[in-house]
Amino acid sequence: MTEENKNKIRIACRDDWQREPMPERHDTFVLNRSFSDEEMAALRLGNIPQAMEDKWFWYMEGDTLWAHRSWTGFCIYRIDFKKDDHHIVEVNRDPDQYTRTSIEQDIESLNKLLDWWSRAPYDHYNEWLSELYDTLKKAGKV
Repeated sequence: MTEENKNKIRIACRDDWQREPMPERHDTFVLNRSFSDEEMAALRLGNIPQAMEDKWFWYMEGDTLWAHRSWTGFCIYRIDFKKDDHHIVEVNRDPDQYTRTSIEQDIESLNKLLDWWSRAPYDHYNEWLSELYDTLKKAGKV
């Protein structure tokens, strides 16, 4: 492998990971949020999981981001980014694939994920630690 190829950034695409389509059973909501050009560039890189703690595979096609759980391939979020910052989100509601049922919880969770994903470089390990801490805190263990 040449030095030039080692330094190239790999952009994730749909065929880089096992994935399932968004199920027919899903909800739609609007996510009101702006993104800088740098944040959108980071999101456009996508993520091909490299470690077990890296729970997400995501990629973009055009202005649509597809987010899948890495272990199952289930599509959890589909985000259509809009220039007016009123982004259309489809969220999985198949109870065998995703147990959350509240749009408010999804907005909170998705915003946290997007905060991590829009950083360059993406740090899956610190995201995992943060998610673990939040879970423990909600359970009264911290």
